[in-house]
Amino acid sequence: MMTLSPLMKLRSALLTGLIAVLLAQALQSTRLLDQWEYGTWSWRVKLLAQPSAHTQDIKIILLDQASLDWGASVNGLSWPWPREVYVPLLRFMQRAGAKIIAFDVLYTEASVYGVDDDQLFANAMAGNKVVLPVFLGEQVLQTTRWPTTLSPSKVNIDGLSQWQSQIVHKSHATFPLARLANAASLLSHVDETPDADGVFRRASLFRIFDKHIIPSMGLAALLLDKQDLTLSFDGLLHYQNSTIPTDDQGQLILKFRGDSGTHQAFSAAAIIQSELHLQAGEPSAIDPALFKDKYVFFGFSAPGLKDLRPTPVSGDYPGVEVHATVLDNLLAGDAIKTYPPWLAFVTALILACSASYLLIHSKRMVSLALVFVVFTPVSLLIGFFAYWQSYDWPVLFVQTAIVLALVNSVILKYLTEGREKRAIQTMFQRYLSKDYIEILKKNPQLLRLGGETRELSIFFSDIQGFTTISEKLTPEQLVQFLNSYLTDMTDIITDEGGTLDKYEGDAIIAFTNAPLPQDDHAERMCRSVLKCQRKLAERRDEFFQQTGAWIYNRIGVHSGAVVVGNFGSKTRFNYTMLGDAANLAARLEGANKFFGTYTMISEATKNQTGDAFLWRETGTIRVVGRKTPVTVYELLGFKGEDLPPAIQVFNQGQALYKQGELKAAAAIFATLPDDPVAKVYLQRCLADQDVGMPAWDGVWVLNEK
Repeated sequence: MMTLSPLMKLRSALLTGLIAVLLAQALQSTRLLDQWEYGTWSWRVKLLAQPSAHTQDIKIILLDQASLDWGASVNGLSWPWPREVYVPLLRFMQRAGAKIIAFDVLYTEASVYGVDDDQLFANAMAGNKVVLPVFLGEQVLQTTRWPTTLSPSKVNIDGLSQWQSQIVHKSHATFPLARLANAASLLSHVDETPDADGVFRRASLFRIFDKHIIPSMGLAALLLDKQDLTLSFDGLLHYQNSTIPTDDQGQLILKFRGDSGTHQAFSAAAIIQSELHLQAGEPSAIDPALFKDKYVFFGFSAPGLKDLRPTPVSGDYPGVEVHATVLDNLLAGDAIKTYPPWLAFVTALILACSASYLLIHSKRMVSLALVFVVFTPVSLLIGFFAYWQSYDWPVLFVQTAIVLALVNSVILKYLTEGREKRAIQTMFQRYLSKDYIEILKKNPQLLRLGGETRELSIFFSDIQGFTTISEKLTPEQLVQFLNSYLTDMTDIITDEGGTLDKYEGDAIIAFTNAPLPQDDHAERMCRSVLKCQRKLAERRDEFFQQTGAWIYNRIGVHSGAVVVGNFGSKTRFNYTMLGDAANLAARLEGANKFFGTYTMISEATKNQTGDAFLWRETGTIRVVGRKTPVTVYELLGFKGEDLPPAIQVFNQGQALYKQGELKAAAAIFATLPDDPVAKVYLQRCLADQDVGMPAWDGVWVLNEK
């Protein structure tokens, strides 16, 4: 068993810590840590939740089960109630001098009790500042335009136009009945989306519909009370002397004040009865003074009305209380701020390296155990402190980095023999073939800088229209799709003995015949191409469901001499390739766009595959940056599979095209309207049919990459 020197221990600790952090970051990017992170978030919220100075300024009226029972037993009311029933409630709020009343109820359809019922409700709104919600989403009465019967949105947020790419736009909406919407003081949205585990932790401060800003119900209540409020947005929401932190979707991370009921709640039946008693000159059970200058929210808590939501503080939290919590956060100005990612990374790195260093230096079991005891809960403690200071903190990311560093250090300490092999395995398994990893483990000296000239079969691929696709997806959706797509393609390439060079966004660059010699490298690469295209075809419907787009990729392959090896600095390098052959493979990938094809293989590659595949010659092309033309082929299938009859017809037309018989060739190509390559040939034949021999060479000159 070998012994590590002090310098080696320091280097090992730094390397172990860095690897642990990167592994933790990789796990976090796959969202595997989310479920545990959500659990620690609930601990923090429940243990540290406390009312703010403004919690008592917010009151809630709940249409609870007791109210439904009262309506049914005393008044014979079935659900939904007549809107006339809400009139005493509004009059009670007017009598009390409430600041605003926000109804978390969708009044998108006319009352079943007739127009007069709606008009009574609308008339009662006149003496109050009322917020009504808009339903954002697709349903029967949806619209894609702001109704002409309603005034334009009164809400303006300075600077928002610069951030609209980060705001969730909605294409469909259902507005309250026009009579009610016009009677309301302000319209809001109640469109909240839970996290991946179905729990509501965030609230969208605003949505955009048909270029109109629709504030959340909580923000609408604030705006309606402070009508001269000026809002601005630069990634943070600013008003007066307050700055409200938001994420990149304009969402607030809510700081809950406690369990359901923390904001004082009243039964709707009790409020209605109190107003009726007061109108009759009788004492009321509820003192109107309780609502003086208060913000009032009306919503449902009866289980049958289905507006109970899971939150970190309760599994059955009335949705209206979420809106009340938003307003509470806005008034107090203490909503949760997101942590700077670099801070979490640096903290995790320092803690992971420190834990590893101390553990490696531990000489007794007691001291080793002490390192575990001290470092394991550190991230959770930081998380509680951060929440106390109104900051989010990635407990599981930092915790995972520390634990991985500790575990790796234990292994390193007692199994130092072979540490180079384990380090190589960790560093290179993501992008090199398994066979090469085994060679490196046996010959670590191969990790020096330098390279050799070797013929490779080089693979370049790119997703068609990826920029447009990515603009329509959230970052989380984009990462999920790319991870799935790249995994499928990469697994096929490496299973065929290929080596992954790199990813460039959605692009994949790979090669065969290095670092291990492969006499059949061209055939391996062509098998990879066919399998990649067929795997993508299998998952195309699934990817459409994820992205809303049909996913196709273009692949270019060329075989030629390049320099391949380790390039970079002495401390950081990559196993990659350099040379003109690689450039040509990249150009062939792009040349697919010209012909409408999805695979383009050079003649140099095809000639090395024998009769293992089915082909058609696409043409002879001259690409940007090269004077010498190259003949290219479309890879159609494996030997023994059926060749489409249209290919034989195309080949006849192409033979005439090469001979300069353009009119005859055009007649043949015109019979293949569904073949994109034939369409390209037809266009050129028609354009150049008067060009005579010997001027005609049939070479396609591509002026774009």
